[in-house]
Amino acid sequence: MPQTIYRLPAVKTESGYSRSTIYLRISQGLWTKQVSLGPRCVGWPAHEVAALNAARIAGKTDDEIRALVLKLEAARNAAA
Repeated sequence: MPQTIYRLPAVKTESGYSRSTIYLRISQGLWTKQVSLGPRCVGWPAHEVAALNAARIAGKTDDEIRALVLKLEAARNAAA
């Protein structure tokens, strides 16, 4: 199954967050870290963006979202 990678403009559109908020959330553990696509190019797996959006919509707490971020990043590392 092909995996879609969203670049920052698509992540901003999908999440409704600004660039600075996305990077703030990464530093707070509330958003997954970006994936390097090249020397000056990053993106985020689309299924991770969707999972984080669904968690926010479901009203999950920040602690629950941090746990989800850890789970998503662990799954990403296990697939590598």
